[in-house]
Amino acid sequence: MNTARTPPTQDLTQTHPALGILRLAALSASPDWAPDDETLDLMFEQVEAGALNDMTPAVVWPELVRGLMAQAPSNMLRALYACGALTEVLPEVAALFGVPQIADDPPQVDIGQHLLRVLDEAARCDAPLCVRFAALVMNVGKADSPPEHLPVHYRHVERGRPRIEAMCERFGVPDDCRELALLALAECERVHRVSEVRAGPVAAMLERLGAFDQPQCFAQLMTLCACDYRAYPGRTTQAYPKAALLDIALKACAGVAETGHSADTLQEARAVVIAVAFRSERWSDRAE
Repeated sequence: MNTARTPPTQDLTQTHPALGILRLAALSASPDWAPDDETLDLMFEQVEAGALNDMTPAVVWPELVRGLMAQAPSNMLRALYACGALTEVLPEVAALFGVPQIADDPPQVDIGQHLLRVLDEAARCDAPLCVRFAALVMNVGKADSPPEHLPVHYRHVERGRPRIEAMCERFGVPDDCRELALLALAECERVHRVSEVRAGPVAAMLERLGAFDQPQCFAQLMTLCACDYRAYPGRTTQAYPKAALLDIALKACAGVAETGHSADTLQEARAVVIAVAFRSERWSDRAE
C-alpha cells in the first residue's frame, strides 16, 4: 500500500503561488513524497507567470530550512531547478550548475552537482542547519571564475564573501550559520590541503579554525569538510584523513599551557608538540 502523503498541490500553487512552489520543493526533500511531472509543470507555469516576483525573504527562508533539514535536501534544489525557481530564489547557487571544478577521478566535477551530493551527505550525518547552510553557499564565489582559469577558481573567496553576506542579510540567516559559512569559504579547501610535513602552519590553522576557543564551531567545520570530501566520486564510504590529522594535532596541544606565553610563543610551543606527535604517528604506522 502506498502510504506517501499527497500534498494539496492545487491549493498550494493556486491560493498561495509563491508559498506553494517553495513548500512543494521543500516537501520533495522528504522521503514521503516527490513531485510528479504534472506538479512540476504546474510549478513551472506559476514561475513563468511571475508568482515569485514579489516574494519576500520571510516566505522563502522557512521553506529553505524545511528542505535543508530533510533527509534528501538535494531533491529540493532539483525541484526548484526543474521548475525554474532556483534562479529566482537562490541565483547565487543556481549559477554554480555547469561550472567545472578540479577533482581526482574524474579530473573535473560540476560544482552544482557536487553541491547536491554534499547536502545529502550532511543529511546522512544528521548535521545541524549551520553545516547544511554552509554547504549550500560556500562555493558561490566560483560561479563566475574567469573561463581561462577553469577548472581552477582563483580569488573565489574574495568574490564569495560579499555574496554570502548579502544572502545572509536577505534571508535573516542566524549568526551561527553565517559565521560557519564564511569560515568554510575561507578554510575548507585549506583543510583539504593540510599536511603533517609542516607543524607550524597546522598550529596556526587550529587557531584560525577556533579549535581552542570555539570547539563546537571547529567540530562543525570538520563535519562539513568531511561531507565535502566524501561527496567526490569514489569516497562515499571513506574516512576523512584530514580530520584525523587535525585531531592528532589538537590532542597534542592539550598539554601546552596557555598562561605564560605570548601569542607567538604559544603558537611555537604548539607547533613543537604537533611536530613530535606527527613523527610519532608516522613511526607507529610503519611499525604496524
